[in-house]
Amino acid sequence: MVPAAGGRANNGDPMTTIIALQFKCYRVLGKFNSMNEKKSMMVNETVIRILKLSFVGLFLTLSPGLSVWAEEAQSETKTKPVNVLMMTADNLGYGDLHCYGNKDMKTPNLDRLAAEGVRCTDLYSSSPTCTVSRASLLTGRYPQRNGLIHQLGKEENRSGIGLRHSERLLPEFLKLRGYATACFGKWNIGFAKGSRPTERGFDEFLGHRSGNMDYYTHVYNLVHDLYRGTEPAHLEGYSTDLFADAACEFMRRHAQKPFFIYLPFNAPHYPNPGSKAPGEPCIWQAPDEAFAVYGYSPQTQDEQKRYRAVVTALDTAVGRVLDQLEALGLAENTLVIFFSDNGAFMRKGAGLGCASNGPLRTEGLKLYDGNIRVPGIVRWPGKLPAGRVCKEMLVHMDFFPMTLRATGTERELDRKIDGRDPTATLAGKAASPHQALFWGYQNARALREGNLKLVSPGKSKPWELYDLQADIGEKTNLAANKPKVVERLKKRYADWLGSMK
Repeated sequence: MVPAAGGRANNGDPMTTIIALQFKCYRVLGKFNSMNEKKSMMVNETVIRILKLSFVGLFLTLSPGLSVWAEEAQSETKTKPVNVLMMTADNLGYGDLHCYGNKDMKTPNLDRLAAEGVRCTDLYSSSPTCTVSRASLLTGRYPQRNGLIHQLGKEENRSGIGLRHSERLLPEFLKLRGYATACFGKWNIGFAKGSRPTERGFDEFLGHRSGNMDYYTHVYNLVHDLYRGTEPAHLEGYSTDLFADAACEFMRRHAQKPFFIYLPFNAPHYPNPGSKAPGEPCIWQAPDEAFAVYGYSPQTQDEQKRYRAVVTALDTAVGRVLDQLEALGLAENTLVIFFSDNGAFMRKGAGLGCASNGPLRTEGLKLYDGNIRVPGIVRWPGKLPAGRVCKEMLVHMDFFPMTLRATGTERELDRKIDGRDPTATLAGKAASPHQALFWGYQNARALREGNLKLVSPGKSKPWELYDLQADIGEKTNLAANKPKVVERLKKRYADWLGSMK
């Protein structure tokens, strides 16, 4: 408070006293204005010295306050809402990345992400197929709980409800906290009215309805499949690049507010012969630059070489998105999550002979680890240590509650969530948040408890038991030697299945 004209300070407050002294000095300067020049100069010099000393005192008095202001500003920066960038690959195998041991694959950007974040060795999808996996991810719930337990067919992809409308998706919660939300890429969980991305929490959508769009013509079974919002979008370009560019452009427009970007690439999904015109070869597609990285000709018919180019093109797109975060100064305040929706399909023309699930066993959709155990990398500066390898059992549903907690939206939950926040586990401060994980797809069933894996590959098929720590490839069936363990785990599976109803 500045003192009144009488010059009395306010209750001895040092800051107010100094201001009062300055006020008196200015009055003195005015009073001696009419003196002769010599006396006036002497008084002026004296008063100026007093003013200088008073300003020093004022600065020292304010210093603690200035320090507090600086701390508050720093605290405000630290508590700025976290951005979330969630990227998924499509049918990328456990052994398809250089940082997962594939020395023939060139994936420098994902390798860099792993070096800057946490690489998961025991991350699972909740399903061996795309539709079911994605619905589970976006709801944070087991397929048996959210109700979408089958892969959508041709017409269901185009106009089916897919995931029931009573389910709430991750972006719906984030919007309650003011987040800008966008989806760029593969949808595959229903495109009827009310089922489309912009009707389920996403502000923007550029992507395809189906599970397997052609990379260049953007058709699915010869029908145009690329949409912006709810309307067809006729664009030119390689789909992986279109989705990455859309994500970069969205970040530039929303750099000043928190955002959630779901970036489900359709790469490296195998080519669909039904999406090819008569006479057109059904081969893996990638830009010429991706072939050039290996010194391959873009005209090569070698399936493995073409597959490598597809994965490297995906890696390049991921790098471009990460570089955009850096350029905007957002990398330090962005949670980045990358993983595959399920394992590589090891069928002729669909990954066999070119994709890799590494040492994992893969058989159709029978729930062996090659079908459901996936590469996954998480980077969160200041929260997760760089270069760490997490060997704890996790599932991709865990990224749902992790995102809610990171963004302060967990209080908005109004339903049972099966995912568990893995932040402490990824940081190396806690064991797996799950005692067990469960799967069911078509007639196959599976459970993992610790290192034990119980699998029934089909209807009327006996249960098999594996020790994943000693037998990562699920080659030695222990069921006959451990019947009590099998019975105990069978009961646990039955109890879980009953709890889903």
